[in-house]
Amino acid sequence: MDYSKEYNSKLVSAEEAAKVVKSGDIVKYGHFAMAPTYFDAELGKRTDLKGVRVYSITFPGSAQVAANDPESDHFIYNNWHFSGGDRALHDKGVCHYVPLLYHEYHQLNLDHPEVHAGDVAVTKVAPMDAFGFFNLGTSNSGIALDMKMAKKVIVEVNDQVPYALGGFENCVHISQVDMIVESDNQPLLQVKPVEPTDVDKKVAAYVMELIEDGSNIQLGIGGMPNAVGTMIAQSDLKNLGGHTEMLVDAYMHMIEAGVMNNSLKPFDSGRIAYTFALGTQELYSWMHMNPQIASYPVYYTNDPARISSLDKVISINNGIEIDLFSQVCSESNGPRHITGTGGQFDFIYSAYHSKGGKGILCISSVHENKKTGEKKSRIVPTLAAGGIVTMPRTAVHYVITEYGIVDLKSKSTWQRAELLIGIAHPDFRDDLIKEAEKMKIWVPSNKLV
Repeated sequence: MDYSKEYNSKLVSAEEAAKVVKSGDIVKYGHFAMAPTYFDAELGKRTDLKGVRVYSITFPGSAQVAANDPESDHFIYNNWHFSGGDRALHDKGVCHYVPLLYHEYHQLNLDHPEVHAGDVAVTKVAPMDAFGFFNLGTSNSGIALDMKMAKKVIVEVNDQVPYALGGFENCVHISQVDMIVESDNQPLLQVKPVEPTDVDKKVAAYVMELIEDGSNIQLGIGGMPNAVGTMIAQSDLKNLGGHTEMLVDAYMHMIEAGVMNNSLKPFDSGRIAYTFALGTQELYSWMHMNPQIASYPVYYTNDPARISSLDKVISINNGIEIDLFSQVCSESNGPRHITGTGGQFDFIYSAYHSKGGKGILCISSVHENKKTGEKKSRIVPTLAAGGIVTMPRTAVHYVITEYGIVDLKSKSTWQRAELLIGIAHPDFRDDLIKEAEKMKIWVPSNKLV
């Protein structure tokens, strides 16, 4: 069947597409690199609107609906997980975080249609194929649900978007689309791997001690997970699997090095399951029509029951600070929001319930202020005022700094304090002991090992 006539009948300019939005509407943007940047620029010019709620996840750059509206007179911009641009907008008071355990995205939207049933859903897509399908490219996440719940569906076609094989819910058919916008075909947001520091490499070396042949690897974002992925790719490990929310360049390197073949997985055999990708152009090119990876909605990849049904799940994530009670903050600096919960809880909790699995939080022992050179311990007596508990102490498993590995499961408060102080930077240990004594979580028999 030739879909060209239907395609042309639905083809409009970005300016015309933006006119479909009315005051009071809810607009759902595509997630991560699939955010409709071309459409957003036009919608951001609509100063005639009032009370439009826009929802996004990790917008690439600065969302114009918020940047152009410093008093939020026209748009209220909401985000489930911050990018650097979202963080800057939050600092200006025009970006608002939506707390989320990522695996619950679909349930939250379905349970609260009065909040999340969008009037308009718009996402970036790959060019239409011969069967009338637009591929959702690097981000599956919850976009298919957003489109199903929306009254109007708009796609922003970009020929830089890779055609990502499923999995499922990785495409939308032209029959489900109301308007088509052909964009300026700008390259997608690229996230280059952070060059690991010497500290990152030391932490990664400890992580490597916990990985066995046949492990299933989940990597978060940042220098430490990237350092681990690089070490894995250069190791002699065998028959690794990949099951993750975020597909990063390290997975490509592990596949190409032959250490990850996904051969032992009881499902998705031979494939890495993921829900979104952020990386370099090399990664996006590698993804195109690649049968070694499978794009799934987040309720599949991040489902605790599914994750824990895999053996030897190794979940590797970052933290901002951890207190002596072992509460972990991974998303804020005091009340200043930095990122989001994302799938950290989903994977660390589930890894512990995996046979032979390990949920690992990696953290450098100190943070150095780039302007002043002041160093502060990331292991603290209590979290900073306003700091968000991303991982409750009940769910924390392994914690690693450049000074060692500790397993906090089944440990009492005084044992946790002792173990954490033992991997803190030596310059801060005495003060931490004094604070632990004040908080009644230090006993006379405690010692640092």
